[in-house]
Amino acid sequence: MKTFLNPLPTLTALCLALGLAGCATKPAAPIEVNLVAINDFHGHLEAETVKYTSVKDRKEHEVHAGGIATLGAALQAWRREDSELLLVGAGDLIGASPALSGTWADEPTIEALNLMGMRLSALGNHELDQGKDELLRQQHGGCKSPRPDAACKFRPDFSGAKFTYLAANVLDTATGKPFLPAYRIEQVRGVKIAFLGAVLRDAVAMVQASGVKGLSFHDEAESINRYIPELKAQGVNAFVVLIHEGGETSEYIDQPDCQKLRGPIVDIAKRLDPAVKLIISGHTHKGYMCRVDGRVITQAEQYGHFLTRLTLSIDPKTHAIENIRTSNEVMATAAYAPDPKLAALLKEVQERSAAELKRPIARVAVPLVSKKENEAGESALGDLVTDAQLAAVRKFGAQIAFMNNKGLRSDLKTDAGNVANYSQVAVIHPFNNRLILMTLTGAQLRALLEQQMWLDEEAPDGRNVLQVSSGFTYQWDSKRPLGQRVVPGSIKLDGKPLDDKADYRVAVNNFLAEGGDRVPMFKEGRDRVDTGIKDRDVMIEYLIRHDREGRPAGSKDPAGRIQRLR
Repeated sequence: MKTFLNPLPTLTALCLALGLAGCATKPAAPIEVNLVAINDFHGHLEAETVKYTSVKDRKEHEVHAGGIATLGAALQAWRREDSELLLVGAGDLIGASPALSGTWADEPTIEALNLMGMRLSALGNHELDQGKDELLRQQHGGCKSPRPDAACKFRPDFSGAKFTYLAANVLDTATGKPFLPAYRIEQVRGVKIAFLGAVLRDAVAMVQASGVKGLSFHDEAESINRYIPELKAQGVNAFVVLIHEGGETSEYIDQPDCQKLRGPIVDIAKRLDPAVKLIISGHTHKGYMCRVDGRVITQAEQYGHFLTRLTLSIDPKTHAIENIRTSNEVMATAAYAPDPKLAALLKEVQERSAAELKRPIARVAVPLVSKKENEAGESALGDLVTDAQLAAVRKFGAQIAFMNNKGLRSDLKTDAGNVANYSQVAVIHPFNNRLILMTLTGAQLRALLEQQMWLDEEAPDGRNVLQVSSGFTYQWDSKRPLGQRVVPGSIKLDGKPLDDKADYRVAVNNFLAEGGDRVPMFKEGRDRVDTGIKDRDVMIEYLIRHDREGRPAGSKDPAGRIQRLR
């Protein structure tokens, strides 16, 4: 074996020999790793009209954006620039979906994300809408499901998600171990990058309690920090957090390095290990690219309208993240030729769904019944839904119906002649919850009104005032102390003051019945009856009956059942 020597001296040797000042070896360039992030997709397979204001011109833009064919095309274009690009998510990729996806147990959405090359995602609260067992089915495949009418109906051999859900802060109470993987290490260009996942610790209050029995939810920052030493021992120095929790800011969606972020994610970020430099967030459906204590925190709005592009500059020696460049890119359909495979999938879903989803249901009194709350916290859609539910179970003795406004996932929109079709009704009730009857005293009803999320209007989650059926009225005052905001003597049923000692028969969905949306008083209801009646069916029947009687249901404005004094 021959050894060949380089006859030319190295640059370093030459510098030493000549004693040249400033003649040093050029440092190696940073290694660049590209990521794309999506959050709160919620099965929105089709493009939609989107309005946003850009930092570039301070003007409002209205574009047709999103949809799986457009997202796939954008990702294809970016992968031509970098074949090692990673697509990651911050949760709620499925759940609370339009009927086009929800009808098929969100399996078309998982198939679409697989085709897009989704690699990892944080667990979101809506991934648990149908319970932990259904989530595991959607992760791993199979047809054993709590909703057999929907599972494996789109593909008889549903094989599950090819991407991995992460949740460092959700433990199996029986074993004390993570229910899902806490992290995953990806190696790109010779660099190990750890992605750690978490879901907001309050997720348990946002899903049906029986569906997550046996799971415990823990502090997000503490849970993530626990794994940093373990990952460093494996030679990892670059850390990215994928978390289904977020905030909001008054700054522009495409404004780099925004400084006014507020909300739960800020506190979490400040308590994370200093090694974490990037946090990809979700849950609040806001778009931002901010810096908090030297960390970058991003979110890409909702429904695939935007994607966040990130470039990590990594030190070639330490393999730690040195710098992060970000951009929130609107997914305008006009900017990309549709991805052929995803366009074909969308067409298949649309064609197989068309007959049922476009089926006319009934005329509605107005073109649009809005879920937007007024200053008191009441919405026109909330009035309609609670009235429909009370009407369905009044024969069982129900006197009052309550509905969580966040459970209404869309306005009731109609076609020509104010006719609503099945899809337009189904999207309001994507969970297809059951109605539960219970007995509460007047004192308990008073207490549950105080248990509502009386948050400051500036908080990311806003207020979560329960919607109430016709005949039930009350007043509240934002200047009164928490726990005392309901005005004394103002609660009435059919014009009569509420009697603290009297029993009242109440109807709620099974989510609220288990204390969901932070109203634990419902768990204390007595003489419970699970009617088995689905909220979606109730809404459809109510609209049909009112149309047949010549008095279509629905209104443009809330009825004034809830009044805010200040």
